[in-house]
Amino acid sequence: MFIVAALYKFTKLSDYQQLQPVLKDFCQSHDIKGSLLLAEEGINGTVSGTRQAIDELKAWFENDSRFHALEYKESMSEKCPFYRLKIKLKKEIVTLGVPGTDPTIRAGTYIEPEDWNQLIQDPEVVLIDTRNDYEVRIGTFKGAMDPNTTCFTQFPEVISKEFDPKKHKKVAMFCTGGIRCEKASSYMLAQGFENVYHLKGGILRYLETIPTEKSLWEGDCFVFDQRVTVDHSLNRGDYSLCYGCRMPLTQEDLMSEDYETGVSCPHCVEKVSDRKKGTLRERQKQIALAADKGQKHIGISRFP
Repeated sequence: MFIVAALYKFTKLSDYQQLQPVLKDFCQSHDIKGSLLLAEEGINGTVSGTRQAIDELKAWFENDSRFHALEYKESMSEKCPFYRLKIKLKKEIVTLGVPGTDPTIRAGTYIEPEDWNQLIQDPEVVLIDTRNDYEVRIGTFKGAMDPNTTCFTQFPEVISKEFDPKKHKKVAMFCTGGIRCEKASSYMLAQGFENVYHLKGGILRYLETIPTEKSLWEGDCFVFDQRVTVDHSLNRGDYSLCYGCRMPLTQEDLMSEDYETGVSCPHCVEKVSDRKKGTLRERQKQIALAADKGQKHIGISRFP
């Protein structure tokens, strides 16, 4: 059994470039795979390894005061949901594209999972899902507004067009692990919104904490690894992934005449270029050849 650890922390890392090789060597020596982003504003990512390896990684973070109170969540997977390790340097650990947005200086009010239901059932609260459209499509909180974004950088435009600080007095936001809504809360406060709340630990912490019978969550939760989605018990969901458009696919999608394994699906069959389809078909051939030889083809996934 593998531990899957999702983590992030907004913190000043002036030496983030120097941290990259140190963290990479540590993870490689412990056979930890996954993806971590480092920027001057902090760290973000999801990794997987054995219980001992992940515990030692947690201890590594705890030995650096800048990572104290690291937002950290665990789930389990029978197989490692990553094929490789990537530690990337970025301008932002979650890209909003608005300079000066800094949750370490200004952020909304953190709401613990145990208090979330009461907050979002307040009729004066506007509930916003800060995730992308394909994530919202497979699961969200009851009554949440979908911004219909394809990337987080579109969020500021949606706020400027559809929301008004004078009208929307209470705003609550959520995302997968807490990082997007935390940064979004910082942005919204800068735009004049006064009462801004966000779910601490995100959907994953909520699902981990709140019993199914008391939950206001509907559907599955998209995760950025080979599992594609997890259900309310944080077990692997029933969705697959289209490698043509990266859309989560239902069993009905997989039965469609427009679905071609590893190439396209009903959502993108008319959008994916013939050139890209050819490339994806060739990759599928390599995957099949590797499988026949009992080997793993690491190009099978969009995930690290």
